[in-house]
Amino acid sequence: MDTKIRVAIVDDDALITKLLESFLQNCEDMEVLFTSNNGQQLLEKLKHKNKIPDILLLDLKMEGMDGIGITEYLKINHPDIKVIIISSHYKKSFMGFMVKTGVSAFLPKGIMPNELIEIIRTVNKQGFYFKDDQMEVLRDQIAVKAPKPAISNEENALSERETDVLRLICQQKTAKEIGEQLFITQRTAEGHKNNLFVKTGAKNIAGLVIYAIQHGIIKAEELPLI
Repeated sequence: MDTKIRVAIVDDDALITKLLESFLQNCEDMEVLFTSNNGQQLLEKLKHKNKIPDILLLDLKMEGMDGIGITEYLKINHPDIKVIIISSHYKKSFMGFMVKTGVSAFLPKGIMPNELIEIIRTVNKQGFYFKDDQMEVLRDQIAVKAPKPAISNEENALSERETDVLRLICQQKTAKEIGEQLFITQRTAEGHKNNLFVKTGAKNIAGLVIYAIQHGIIKAEELPLI
C-alpha cells in the first residue's frame, strides 16, 4: 500500500522549484507528483493527472493567478488538498486572513529544509501547522464571537455531541481518541466529524478550528501549541 505523502510545488522561481523537488524526492515518505511555475499550469495539471496531491507548496506572489487566488479555487474545487504557502512576502500580520482563506500553514522562504519536512508531515497528519508566535498573532486577529452554539433550530446548528467532537478536534485528538473519550465508536466519531464539515462549511481542520473560535466553542488561548 502506497503511504507516501503526495506533494506538488508551485513557484515562479524555477531554481527554487527544482531544489525543493530534488530535496523532497530524497525523503522516503514523500513523492513529488509535479511542479508548476504558475497557477494556470497547476490547474491544467490537476485536470489531467490521475493522482491529486495531499500537500501543495505554494508561492504567494506570481504572475496571473496568485497564491491567494489558487487557495480560494482549491478550497472550492479540491478541498482535500492542504495548502502550505512559502513566501518571501511572509508577514505575521497576514496570518488571520490566510487561515480564513483555507491555508494550512504559512511560512517564510528562509525556513530550514529539515523544518519544512516536519511541517509537511504535521500538516498531512493534523491538517494545519501554526508556530507559537503565529498563534499569538491569531489570538489578536481573529475576533471571538460569543453566541452559544447549538441553541437554535436552524438546519446547520450543531448538536451537543457535535460540539463536544469539535472541541476535541481543536485539541488535535484523532477519531480513535475522540471515540475513547466520548465512549463512542471511531466510526461514529468520523461521522460527527463529517457532519461538522457539512454544517460549518469548513474545508479542512483549520477551518473547523476557526469556526470554533469564532462561535465561542473554544478560546484561541485554549488551542494546543505545536
